[in-house]
Amino acid sequence: MANYYSHSPPPLQHPVPTHPAFIPEPPSTPGPGPASPQGYQRYQQPAPHHIPDFAAWGMDDTTTQFGMQLGQSAVAAGQEYVQKNFGGLIPLTLLKHHFNVSNSYVIKKLQLVVFPWRHRPWSRKIHRLETGQTEWQPPRDDINCPDLYIPVMALVTYILVAALQTGLQERFHPQILGALASRALVVVLLDFLFVQVGCYLLNVQGPGQVIDLIAYGGYKFVGVILTLLTGLISPGMTIYSIVFLYAFAANAFFLLRSLRSVVLPDLSSTTTPITVSHAQRKRRITFLFFEAVIQVVYMAILARV
Repeated sequence: MANYYSHSPPPLQHPVPTHPAFIPEPPSTPGPGPASPQGYQRYQQPAPHHIPDFAAWGMDDTTTQFGMQLGQSAVAAGQEYVQKNFGGLIPLTLLKHHFNVSNSYVIKKLQLVVFPWRHRPWSRKIHRLETGQTEWQPPRDDINCPDLYIPVMALVTYILVAALQTGLQERFHPQILGALASRALVVVLLDFLFVQVGCYLLNVQGPGQVIDLIAYGGYKFVGVILTLLTGLISPGMTIYSIVFLYAFAANAFFLLRSLRSVVLPDLSSTTTPITVSHAQRKRRITFLFFEAVIQVVYMAILARV
């Protein structure tokens, strides 16, 4: 036991740090570049993109120009094919004509749609081109010219107002927006097909007739919007019915006077002289009244939310 306590442990020593004898150089970056004094390769930006050298590919200037001309010819042929086969279905020129509106035109046109009783005259204006041909004045220059701006904006506004009404009644669902849009498009399509078939049976022809009929059929949304806004105020069923009947009567009178330029064109204001017999005129007037009366069905479908 005496020998065990006589030996003390060795003193503690700090560890001696060790370093590697050789530090390897970091790998150099790809690409040539001047070396730094420490031996690192400096980064060098890649060369800018240049136009490919066609001569290096075995293509001379003549071949290149021929290829470019061939591409331009293919593009021109494609445009001609689209214009020839789809130009009748998508009349871009007529679409631009019907969207050529101004702020003053929109205000006056809305007043005309809501209060059409004292408006005169209803005939559309024409102007003569330098080539001697005549065409209709654009909407911004003729208040009687149908446009597509108001019908499109009124359709979108109708969907929003109707969705707002369902929200106030705690019946809103995102699917309602799609249902309202589908209902509105179906009503416009049915109205257009009815008038188009009637014009076909009555042998009514004219330039831009399809776009005009779609535009005239879209003005009914203005009266429907007024009816829905009246319903939002909740003044009672009596006032709501009065507003609806007034909106229907105004739209019916507006169509009766506006479609007259399509179904019964005035010889003094039309671009092409058309002769209508007494019997044809009578049938066309009856068709106009029937189209005006049937608007109450379309507007009732739209106003029912």
